[in-house]
Amino acid sequence: HVLVGSLMLMFLHWRLTKGDFTRHNHFYFEATAWYWHFVDVVWIGLFLFVYVL
Repeated sequence: HVLVGSLMLMFLHWRLTKGDFTRHNHFYFEATAWYWHFVDVVWIGLFLFVYVL
C-alpha cells in the first residue's frame, strides 16, 4: 500500500508540474487523496484492533 501510494503521488506530482489538471479535470488528484485517506483509516482500525483490544 505504501509503494502504490508513493507511486501515485509521484505520478500526481509529474502531472501537476505539466499542468494537466483543470477545474473540471482533476479526478486523479481526488482519487489519490481518497486512497491515502482510506489507508489512514485502515491503519487506525488496525492499531485499535491490535494494540487496544
